[in-house]
Amino acid sequence: MRDTGQTIGQTTAALPTSAPAKGIRGRRTSGIARVLIAATLWGVSGTAAQQLFQSEGFTPGWLVTVRMGVSGVILLLLSLAAGGTRRVFSIWTDPRGRWQIVVFALFGLASVQYTYFAAIQAGNAATATFLQYLGPVLVVLYGALRQRRPPNRRESLATLLAVFGTFLLVTGGSTARLSVSPAAAIWGFLSAVTLAIYTIYPGPLMARWGPATVIGWGMTIGSLACAIGRTPWDLDGQIWSVWAGVLVAFVVIGGTLVAFYLYLTSQRYISPAETSLLACAEPLSAALAAVVWLHTPLSLGEIAGGLCIVATVAVLARGNRSAGGGR
Repeated sequence: MRDTGQTIGQTTAALPTSAPAKGIRGRRTSGIARVLIAATLWGVSGTAAQQLFQSEGFTPGWLVTVRMGVSGVILLLLSLAAGGTRRVFSIWTDPRGRWQIVVFALFGLASVQYTYFAAIQAGNAATATFLQYLGPVLVVLYGALRQRRPPNRRESLATLLAVFGTFLLVTGGSTARLSVSPAAAIWGFLSAVTLAIYTIYPGPLMARWGPATVIGWGMTIGSLACAIGRTPWDLDGQIWSVWAGVLVAFVVIGGTLVAFYLYLTSQRYISPAETSLLACAEPLSAALAAVVWLHTPLSLGEIAGGLCIVATVAVLARGNRSAGGGR
């Protein structure tokens, strides 16, 4: 928040309060709008990926390779334009930094992307996104374990909500059957674990070299690693059409680059806790898009379970800066 630094007389006393107030409200509105749009883009891109996997013959490995590769290169080019070659390539002159960026790329960025898309392919975008949102609970529990203390009241409540929500989401509220496939549940849990790693690990890297450079290199390296198993030009089984091309472009550009930019810039105007709360729009938008667009059936038990998991982020965001994050 900027200070206007102006002194105005009593005859215009309304100005120093109303003008800055309007500016503050405008900045907050901009921040809120940015994070809501980013979260919605992430959620809808998951549904677009479900359409590609289940109707167009695409695979998670191929989509992750292309999504991360294109986004990584563009982010690096933007960093290059903003800060020059030294800013972008200096990370590789630091022995510790270059190993850390490789670890983050493989076990953070690439892993969270692949497990999330694999969960979508095995189930649906709504369930995959809800399960991934167990990640913030794992982050908080890791923090408590590292500090060698028991979870506090807020963390305990969030954990109970997460466990109960997962039970409802996976079983639909019935112990006699599973409402999602075992593969979808396993990939979803792995997505939550890798989201926790993605959230915890890169803090020192981003503080030193900046988010765009770190994410750009992470995506580029992760894409190259994924390309070992499935190169972008290997198109077996994929049904290419204008519609498929639009969906791929949306996942790569709208669901990655635009969403990432909006999410990061939103934090200039609103607090991290507010950002985390508003980011809960992601699983809700994924669920709504899956139901309306792809007619994915969700039972009342699954809906209640998803809302419980979203509620955990709301609880954690009240007292923890790392309760949320974007993909």
